[in-house]
Amino acid sequence: MATLELIDIAKRFSKNVWGVKKMDLEVEEKEFIVLLGPSGCGKTTTMRMIAGLEEVTRGTILLEGKDITDIPTRDRGISMVFQNYAIWPHMSVYENIAFSLKLRRMPGNEIKARVQKTADMVKIGNLLKRLPGQLSGGQQQRVALARALAVEPKLFLMDEPLSNLDAKLRVIMRTELKAIHQQTQATSIFVTHDQSEAMSMADRIVIMKDGKIVQIGTPDEVYFKSANIFVAGFIGTPPSNFFTVKCSVENGGISLQHPNFTLTVDPHEFKELQEYRNKDIIIGARPEDILIVPKESAAFTEKVLVVEPQGSHQVVAFKLNERIVKMIVSPEIKVRPNDTIGLAFNVQRLHFFDSNTEKRIPLGREEL
Repeated sequence: MATLELIDIAKRFSKNVWGVKKMDLEVEEKEFIVLLGPSGCGKTTTMRMIAGLEEVTRGTILLEGKDITDIPTRDRGISMVFQNYAIWPHMSVYENIAFSLKLRRMPGNEIKARVQKTADMVKIGNLLKRLPGQLSGGQQQRVALARALAVEPKLFLMDEPLSNLDAKLRVIMRTELKAIHQQTQATSIFVTHDQSEAMSMADRIVIMKDGKIVQIGTPDEVYFKSANIFVAGFIGTPPSNFFTVKCSVENGGISLQHPNFTLTVDPHEFKELQEYRNKDIIIGARPEDILIVPKESAAFTEKVLVVEPQGSHQVVAFKLNERIVKMIVSPEIKVRPNDTIGLAFNVQRLHFFDSNTEKRIPLGREEL
């Protein structure tokens, strides 16, 4: 049985303004779920409804099979970490962590042991006597995490808890958060608009748009089998490049014709494309699946627009029909702006989308 189940959940703020239009989701015990999407897609509203901080307009929330839709926040067995930490500035680190335990009237020796254990877990065990004003932003975030974990909640909610940290500390903290989850095995829901955080931390990612779920899957599933053009364009840094091509089927062969290039694909491996004879389809190409090759074997050639060194790799951009296309290449490949380069695709890794519905065209070979 799922630890958490959302059944047809919706939230309406006014007659024509919906924060969440429809949410159906099951979160399994010990699972780490990330709600991902652009600002305004409904992910924080969903979390606040789970926590009891927002009234549900429609639907049911079950926690361990029990209906908690109308139960007060304090009685749900849920802990939440907010974006702004929300720790009390006049209390020491120890008092912040211990506060909820005291409200539960736990014996003093148990409180002391629980606080020390949790503080050590998030690496602030030596800071218990300090006030929040004496801590860095990262240390304050660890206090908020420790306070939420100390009560050993049934469900652990985190609303963009790393967004106020600098880039380097965010990378460190997301690794530590994942390690903490593996240690505590607490069922967790994490909200972010940062797809790098989602990909690195989640067991499953719930991608949202306009108050609805557009895809649920593991990081590999949403990256390699994006459900539609929105997901393919949202996941990945840089995001996917898209090319509209006409599908031509002649003499048993399939060719995809673009004003700048023509791709020929295996009619057996890509047989599903035959249904799009003489129709437009959209190719999605991840930046790592556009390749620099010798000009004589290239699908097309273009001039380099800019080169963005990243250390472990470089991002090379060029223009194709006034649209910027980005590719990821090895730093050992030396190219400069205005160089003319030969380009090809890793055809086996391309994504195909219906130009009308923008949904993925599933290929049978992907299931082999």
